[in-house]
Amino acid sequence: MKRKLIILLVGLPLAVILLIQLWYFLHIWWWVDHNPTSTAFMRTQLERLQAKDPKIRLQHKWVPYNRISNNLKRAIIASEDANFAEHEGVDWEALQKAYEKNAKKGKIVSGGSTITQQLAKNLFLSGQRSYLRKIEEMIITYMLELMMDKRRIFEIYLNVVEWGNGVFGAEAASMRYFGRPAASLGPQEAARLAVMLPNPRYFGRNLDSNYLGRRTKLIMQRMNGADLP
Repeated sequence: MKRKLIILLVGLPLAVILLIQLWYFLHIWWWVDHNPTSTAFMRTQLERLQAKDPKIRLQHKWVPYNRISNNLKRAIIASEDANFAEHEGVDWEALQKAYEKNAKKGKIVSGGSTITQQLAKNLFLSGQRSYLRKIEEMIITYMLELMMDKRRIFEIYLNVVEWGNGVFGAEAASMRYFGRPAASLGPQEAARLAVMLPNPRYFGRNLDSNYLGRRTKLIMQRMNGADLP
């Protein structure tokens, strides 16, 4: 009886964990050639916004990869994940630097996440920072890299990443801040959007930030060296 109880106590949580991973896997398999209509992060943000205004809707429009400016693609890679084309989903050197920074601060202030890791988090996970969530993020990251090529990963990322309060995806961001489609973004506009990504809601309200201006110039200098998938 005791042995059966131990097996149940160990086996049941394990079975739940495996079912959750299977749920992630099946969704990723479907998204290889179907576009996500929303993400966990989008739904969380919509719920937050509708708590204040039930009629509010997210600004979001999916556009294919070839209808997003290469300037924006290069700017994001230069700003967010310079080794995107080479790594297998996780940049271990960046993670080590983030771990050292967090240890120094005594709390989690940096994640060291790649574009694929950011997509994994946005598709499935909460915004809460913890090492347990980071492990789950890495498992999903490797699923994405296993089942999708870099171009598809980047296409989904460009279409679902947050770019302001209720603004998701390159097309909505480009229309919101510059009044033009994502296909026609110039280098400076693209660099400015890329720089907004780590803190999009703040920069969405502070477009004249000195930091935003300085960082935009730096990313413009790095863009031409970015490798596109």
